[in-house]
Amino acid sequence: VPKLTTKNKEDLTRCAEDILLARERHFPATIADLYDPEKMPEDLRHAHERNDEVLERIYIGRRFKNDTERLEKLFELYTEMTAKKDRP
Repeated sequence: VPKLTTKNKEDLTRCAEDILLARERHFPATIADLYDPEKMPEDLRHAHERNDEVLERIYIGRRFKNDTERLEKLFELYTEMTAKKDRP
């Protein structure tokens, strides 16, 4: 994970709060109900989309173009992380 700034942490905290609040608005729906792709409430979907956007901007400064680009970046970071662990 890239080093997080105070602003990044605040943004991610707000996203988490928004997701939890959206879930709460649909009580007593279960997680299975809330995350059914066919029935996911629009406010919850939007909260997750905002969270994704914030995370992607932390990683590369913009939204990823596609899943391939996302995986390439994550593997790149993993390779860097494991190379550091192997150094004396």
